[in-house]
Amino acid sequence: MYYTLHQLDIFYRVAQLKIVTKASEELFLTQPAVSIQLKKIQDQFEIPLFEVVGRKLYITEFGEEIALAAENILNEVNAINYKALSFQGELSGKLKIAVVSTAKYVMPYLLTDFINEHKGIDLSMDVTTKSEVVKSLENNLVDLAMVSVVPKHLKIDSIKLMENKLYLVVGKQYKHTGKKVSKAVFEKLPLIYREQGSATRKQMEYFIASNKISTYKKMELKSNEVLKQAVIAGLGFSIMPLIGIKNELNNGDLQIIPMQGLPLITNWNLIWLSSKNLSSVAKHFVHYIHESKFQIIDAHFNWLNNY
Repeated sequence: MYYTLHQLDIFYRVAQLKIVTKASEELFLTQPAVSIQLKKIQDQFEIPLFEVVGRKLYITEFGEEIALAAENILNEVNAINYKALSFQGELSGKLKIAVVSTAKYVMPYLLTDFINEHKGIDLSMDVTTKSEVVKSLENNLVDLAMVSVVPKHLKIDSIKLMENKLYLVVGKQYKHTGKKVSKAVFEKLPLIYREQGSATRKQMEYFIASNKISTYKKMELKSNEVLKQAVIAGLGFSIMPLIGIKNELNNGDLQIIPMQGLPLITNWNLIWLSSKNLSSVAKHFVHYIHESKFQIIDAHFNWLNNY
């Protein structure tokens, strides 16, 4: 019986994602290449690792055991690589970060120079809702997180990064008079919300409740990108973070409508549990952000000052 680390890595990714196309994207391989390697590793076992029902791929009980073993093997191999780099005097290891969905427009700029400078660092970044980010912190699944609203029920250390502004946004179809939208007009607007657990949704609900606004129609969409496309298409209005709509504002697909009380302003924060014993990699990244945040923000996010 002979299988390679490459094949174990491919099978592990497929077992995690349950979709060959997504695994191929993560591995930067073509779908046929992934399928070939899956067949090669399957050929070495008489018991099925997976089965395809309709168009869906299901990992068998035996396949789950092999995936767990593969994860352990790959972790040990990574540990060997990290140790080798460490003995060569290089910073090495895995940096695990969870970010709320709109923070994906910010975090890559904070990471790029740091990751490029330290070739021995592997990055794992989960982009999800605020509630899932907080769970990842609580369960010690990540080193650091990026949120716009710091969870109050946890003891957190943090670095304040920059303002997060949220505006009332609509597609180009809307004929704006130039005047601020009144409460009476706002109450008649078809509003599109993010899903429950989203920090953007909580801010939008806070604005509506604090201004004692009653709304007549509410739609809910589960990602910032889908919501943005819905607003562009003219499906409704939404209160959205400025950080995620730069291109759409520049090309005229979206427009900001002024209203009393807007923009809502929070702050982006890099956070971690106070009790967390940060890895050497995470400590170095925190130090890097302390030292470099103003230069990074000025270089990449100066455009925010135009609004």
